[in-house]
Amino acid sequence: MPECDLSTFGTATQLDVYVKQPLALRLYTFPSHAMSSQTYSISELARELDITTRAIRFYEEQGMLSPERKGLERIYTARDKVTLKLILRGKRIGFSLAECKELISLYDPAGGNQKQLQTMLDKIAERRDQLEQQLLDIHQMQLELDTAEERCRAALATTAAAPL
Repeated sequence: MPECDLSTFGTATQLDVYVKQPLALRLYTFPSHAMSSQTYSISELARELDITTRAIRFYEEQGMLSPERKGLERIYTARDKVTLKLILRGKRIGFSLAECKELISLYDPAGGNQKQLQTMLDKIAERRDQLEQQLLDIHQMQLELDTAEERCRAALATTAAAPL
């Protein structure tokens, strides 16, 4: 199976996983038994995803996770794990937390996730435009640095050649 991009999460009975392939996104729907009823403590989840427990609690405070509770202990599900993976992937590609939250909230398997996917495509295009502008800005700054460096070297050479 190709590399999985966990870009959305399913209900308690299914897990929708979008798989990246050249020029296409294919949807694999796993039945509930594949989703697993495995639960995680906050420290287990943090260890598996290589994040801090503080980060997990932060996402919970932001309303992005809603773990069950047994007394004071938080119990996270496979759905929570996939949600965290989506948040982390969104952060890696430069999405804000608000954008990640919006994408998670648009999950609608009954509607084929059309709105979620279109919004994701729009955000990707927007992010790509921002990065292209940043590249242009960096290139312009490099040219200005080159010019400043040349002038400094020329001035240094002139003063070094001049008699004292």
